[in-house]
Amino acid sequence: MTTGKGRPIAPAQGKLGILLPGMGAVATTFVAGVEAIRTGYSKPIGSLTQMGTIRLGKRTENRSPLIKDFVPLADLKDVVFGGWDIYTDSAYEAARKAGVLDDKDLAALKPFLETVKPWPAVFDSQYVKKLHGENVKKGKNKRDLADQVTADIEKFKKDNNLSRLVMVWCGSTEVYREAGDVHSSVAKFEKGLEESHPDILPSMIYAYCAIKAGIPYCNGAPNLSCDFPAMIELAKKTGTPIMGKDFKTGQTFMKTLLAPGFKARLLGMNGWYSTNILGNRDGEVLDDPESFKTKEVSKLGVLEHILQPQLYPDLYGKIHHVVRINYYPPRGDNKEGWDNIDIFGWMGYPMQIKVDFLCRDSILAAPLVLDLALFSDLASRAGMSGIQEWLSFYFKSPQTAPGLYPEHDLFIQLMKLKNTLRHLKGEDLITHLGLEYYD
Repeated sequence: MTTGKGRPIAPAQGKLGILLPGMGAVATTFVAGVEAIRTGYSKPIGSLTQMGTIRLGKRTENRSPLIKDFVPLADLKDVVFGGWDIYTDSAYEAARKAGVLDDKDLAALKPFLETVKPWPAVFDSQYVKKLHGENVKKGKNKRDLADQVTADIEKFKKDNNLSRLVMVWCGSTEVYREAGDVHSSVAKFEKGLEESHPDILPSMIYAYCAIKAGIPYCNGAPNLSCDFPAMIELAKKTGTPIMGKDFKTGQTFMKTLLAPGFKARLLGMNGWYSTNILGNRDGEVLDDPESFKTKEVSKLGVLEHILQPQLYPDLYGKIHHVVRINYYPPRGDNKEGWDNIDIFGWMGYPMQIKVDFLCRDSILAAPLVLDLALFSDLASRAGMSGIQEWLSFYFKSPQTAPGLYPEHDLFIQLMKLKNTLRHLKGEDLITHLGLEYYD
């Protein structure tokens, strides 16, 4: 049964351009994977938009179509890639150096990957201190740099005859910044661009250019990027979807799986110690204390919001939550996350859980880039502007309306996402109450 009150959604006609600031390990793994899917070389494993289903109506109706058949998403054959990087390497060469994909897989995709070449990037090593590249834009001020990014976008759209665009930040973690006066309004931010204000970081310039042009903006790093009043104001003005920060891939993904279970069973927790070793460019960047601070804030917020110590002080009021990241070059992109969790149960008796997740960061992140690109494009075509909390599922730091705490429970996030899709198409929302089967 449907309500018949769905939301008008413009069809996904024409080509969709996916703009990628930062064409390193994550972006090149994503681009390679999409081409592998298009050519039948691989399956879209890990992608909700490509492999996920959605239940409609009662369980007795047996209606569970693929999400991509339920809502009008862009077809992968219509996707075109463009992006920026501080190195001149093609997507093939960048992927080869990143070391995520095997030589056999890269060889099969080489002809296509060599055609994807980055434009000079907006970059300043004072914000990412461990990296230095030669493919960098120069300008008289940050407004000039923003105009150059806009020109890149417009040329890309024209050259490829694109009907729509989305932008997904896949660049590095910048030094920690909190929102200040320059971030408080669009007018002050634009004045700050003219004056090259030091608290306007490169990712903010990309976000500004995208949002001003009505291009949905997704942020795969914990950078402040668009999570401040000026960008929220601009997104409302231009009718542009924006969302959270920092792809939820490895260790934090595990936390959003496990912590809801402990809370559901009302098991207490004394501490959660997390440490990571990784050797890719991300690990090198996070070896800088200022960049690590940005990542640490993103990682630490998850448990507090899931466990709600203010509501359960006896269970979670005294948690010692520690996060460490160590740069270890031999590991490359194959990150290892160790977790030691000290919980307690009936009569306060202690127990321990230990998790050792040998994950592949970019392999986990790539399908998230795809889903966010396609879902944010859908949101734009459905007229959904501003903060898209229904896409919290993909982020360590979901963006929410001011004064609203973020929802971090992975399973609640998935329910929110699927109910939003049902809402768009006029289907009944599913509460999982189940009483209707027994009346």
